[in-house]
Amino acid sequence: MTLSFAPATREQARARIGLQGPAGSGKTKSALCIAEGLARGGTIGVIDTERGSALTYAPVPSKPELGGHVFGHMPMDTHDPRTLIEAVKVAEQAGIAVLIVDSWSHFWNGKGGLLEIVETAGRAPGAGGSFGGWRTGNPIEQDMLDALLNFKGHLIATMRTKGDYVIEGKKVTKVGVKAIQREGAEYELGLILDMVEGTGTVTKTRYPPLENLTIHHPGEELAEIILEQLGQGVDPVEIILQGLMADDLTYAGALDLFARAGQRGLHAAAVEHPLTKQMVPLGDLIKEFGSLLRPSAPAAAPAVPTPAPAQPAPPAPEPQAPEAAPQQPSMATAPQMRMMHALLKKAGLTERAEVLEYVTGVIGRPIESRNELTYAEIQQLINHLQDTPALAASA
Repeated sequence: MTLSFAPATREQARARIGLQGPAGSGKTKSALCIAEGLARGGTIGVIDTERGSALTYAPVPSKPELGGHVFGHMPMDTHDPRTLIEAVKVAEQAGIAVLIVDSWSHFWNGKGGLLEIVETAGRAPGAGGSFGGWRTGNPIEQDMLDALLNFKGHLIATMRTKGDYVIEGKKVTKVGVKAIQREGAEYELGLILDMVEGTGTVTKTRYPPLENLTIHHPGEELAEIILEQLGQGVDPVEIILQGLMADDLTYAGALDLFARAGQRGLHAAAVEHPLTKQMVPLGDLIKEFGSLLRPSAPAAAPAVPTPAPAQPAPPAPEPQAPEAAPQQPSMATAPQMRMMHALLKKAGLTERAEVLEYVTGVIGRPIESRNELTYAEIQQLINHLQDTPALAASA
């Protein structure tokens, strides 16, 4: 095994979010709204231990006017953490962009959950009671945490809460609420929101702009801040393109860019060719630029010329059919999304309902989220915003 350090960049990170609160506080609805913003058109998956409660927010095929959130649903009536580990693997195989575990608390104290596993193991002959039972439970819990935290997409876990009390002598004092989960488990996550009647208050975060934030009906706007803090705004493809266009690029530099793109799985990423304006794979573009910079081989000593016999002219090559232009990607790209958000803010369009109404008017079809926009539609919106006189004057 070869040990080495790769350049660390924040866009490699993924969101790890916990929503905690009592029943009916808006955890599931908020999780779906945040997930839509994080997914950027990708698939959302819900592991539902709440007797199908997430289905309340799914679309009704015969009544599109009722709205709803589009997601894959996995009901689960057994709460063995090892089953959750298998479910996370299935989510990765299915390419789920945002995974919601609703709720994580059941894998602690639900039927078949960790506490039940520990209790059963502790009753075995010679196990030594609950203390001995944790010899069985601790590795299972750690495997569950590893599966959740190593999930390749974004993760949102909901947790129920209960009152937390302190006993001093004969006096019992309520000191707040406590998540129904292993003590300190919520601190494995990067962001914790305490939910009360649809309002979320940030009580723990690794993202400075979110410290002490209180937001009513958390959703797409919060997701945009999280993505920005995760470095999703720093597009790794864009960074490589900037290096490729640098005036001092060398052949060795092109080789390095090609290797960096390969490490991040970006060779197939579609980018616009600076000359033809056609979409081409990033790896092919780097190869093209590198070939222009390849050092030429030393010239061989000139040979004594000898008269060559006359040869008939070669036949003219047959005309070849022009290659079809590569197709534009169907989904919006990260640079497009950033440009769109910046232009909307310049135009003073910040409220979600106002933005959706404006976008609907520009592209000519109703949408429920900006994540529904295709590559062509978002480019149409960007062009429209750039052509707006007020924005052009402020640019």
